[in-house]
Amino acid sequence: MPQENVIKTVMKQYIDRFNQDDVEGVLSLFGEEATVEDPVGSPAVEGKSAIAEFYKKVVNGNTRIRLEGPIRGSHSNSGAMALQITTSAEGKTISIPVIEVMTFDEQGSIASMKAYWGPGDMVIK
Repeated sequence: MPQENVIKTVMKQYIDRFNQDDVEGVLSLFGEEATVEDPVGSPAVEGKSAIAEFYKKVVNGNTRIRLEGPIRGSHSNSGAMALQITTSAEGKTISIPVIEVMTFDEQGSIASMKAYWGPGDMVIK
């Protein structure tokens, strides 16, 4: 099980690389068999190649993530963070408050990422 400081460091790297539009950097944080469920309740994206396609769509120079509080560890192999995601579409700004929970494998790579947000959480201006 990875140390809590490793989990928090990887989660911070995820934000930094996303905001730098570094798709390959984001992907390097995931294990080969990882899953992404964004939002929770949608079909999971499974495996690194499918995750690559997912992130190529969302890491686009138009979407930014802001950490809204401290990254939280656990007594296990997971961490959580509150985020504000901002993007734009059709001339409008979209903001979504999100809670992301990540689990990690023995090597400290992301094994799963779940993003908790619902349609009522989106603010469109």
